[in-house]
Amino acid sequence: MKIRLPLLCFAMAALPAWAGNAAWYRWESRIDGRLVCAQTSPGEGWHRFSGPYRDAQCRLAR
Repeated sequence: MKIRLPLLCFAMAALPAWAGNAAWYRWESRIDGRLVCAQTSPGEGWHRFSGPYRDAQCRLAR
């Protein structure tokens, strides 16, 4: 038990290292048609226009 606990803690701490980056999407305003690039919706009144992308400028497709 004494050896397993530190090993378990190390394994749990290393898990985020294997996680990938969150995708970026281009969002369009339903009010005026403006486009923004974000990982999550900018709020109410926006819908996902295109994506996913690898970069914050929404240029590199995944």
